[in-house]
Amino acid sequence: MSSSQVPLSAHDQLREAARDAWLYALPLIEIAMTRASRAGFGGEINTFSHARNLANHKMRAVTTPNNDTLYTSAQIDLSAGPVTITLPAAGERYLSLALMDAYTNNFAILGTRTTGPDGGTFRLVGPTEAAEGPNVVRAPTNHVWALARILVDGPADLEAARAIQSGFSMQGPPAPQPQTHARRSAPWNEYFASVDALMVANPPPATDLALLRKVSALGLGTGEFAPENFTAEKAVAIEAGVAEARVAVRRGGGGANWIDGWFYPRADLGNFGQSYAYRAGVALAGLAALPPVEAMYMRGRGERGGIYDGLRSWRLHFAADRMPAVDSFWSLSLYEATADGQFFFADNPLDRYAIGDRTEGLTYNDDGSLDIWIGHQRPDEARVSNWLPAPPAGFALFMRAYLPKPALLDGSYRLPPVTLLDET
Repeated sequence: MSSSQVPLSAHDQLREAARDAWLYALPLIEIAMTRASRAGFGGEINTFSHARNLANHKMRAVTTPNNDTLYTSAQIDLSAGPVTITLPAAGERYLSLALMDAYTNNFAILGTRTTGPDGGTFRLVGPTEAAEGPNVVRAPTNHVWALARILVDGPADLEAARAIQSGFSMQGPPAPQPQTHARRSAPWNEYFASVDALMVANPPPATDLALLRKVSALGLGTGEFAPENFTAEKAVAIEAGVAEARVAVRRGGGGANWIDGWFYPRADLGNFGQSYAYRAGVALAGLAALPPVEAMYMRGRGERGGIYDGLRSWRLHFAADRMPAVDSFWSLSLYEATADGQFFFADNPLDRYAIGDRTEGLTYNDDGSLDIWIGHQRPDEARVSNWLPAPPAGFALFMRAYLPKPALLDGSYRLPPVTLLDET
């Protein structure tokens, strides 16, 4: 028997089960924390709430926010019955309403790409609800996060975007406010107790059965998780598995896909199937990410762990015939990283958190090409219009491309690399 075929000890089996279960359940925990928040993307259940301003450095409700769209959000509980959602007509303006299940999968997206510019009324039903008729959308779980993005085409367009935003409405039965659950930093017993309750409220799909059997020793999803039933020796194995999971989630679970200094999303982003480690990594660093067909997210490779040195100066150059291949819009966002692997906008002298094809005053070169200047040090005045300010301690870059063209989806279009300016 080869070493790879040696049966695992009971200790190692439980350690691996704890590792895999922690990663599997992290999206449940992250959305539950968001749902229970009274600010940001929480609030009254089965009711839309609106963020009336674009996100800035003070917005810390969810990792990697964008600075291109207004957000409208609703935390939905379908256990008492269906809800009716009304989408406003948006015309030529980009609008999407992503419907995410409790495991962060986008099971439906309503809006510009799918339902068109004229809006409409839709009936959202739970996994066991009897339903028929037009415009019915079935959710895989009773807990749903509905997150809308409404494009703001520059400062002068903000009021018009808010008017569209006000056209969202929802009607449904009253639902209790959500319980508070453990955070990802909680000890294993508290974390898995919350996971158990969340899985009872949102049963996993049958297609997750192989994983669920592997972690069955923990008793999750039964409503009877009892940490006191684990011996001290077993607790040590569980703690070791959770420690492994905490390290693994920082790696993202997606494998290397770096091309010309950019990390491109996998095809299963936003609708993850059985890619549990990848799903956990996205829940940590990019919660509520859209699938590629709706938006492509590319992260710059940086120097160390995806981080660029803010005290050095960088350039992103687009040739005139190689602008991002999109049918809607694109933007380059800059974030500071937290110690636990999340990303938020950084305060800066221009109050500029992203730069893109709608940036006011953006200057193109005589040949139609475009240079974006990135760094903490203010550039020459002629370049300030195209400057994306960075904190000195380091930063991450994310490119967003909404409604990507086939060339971007199939890889025949690639972003140019971010290059370091000559410092001599």
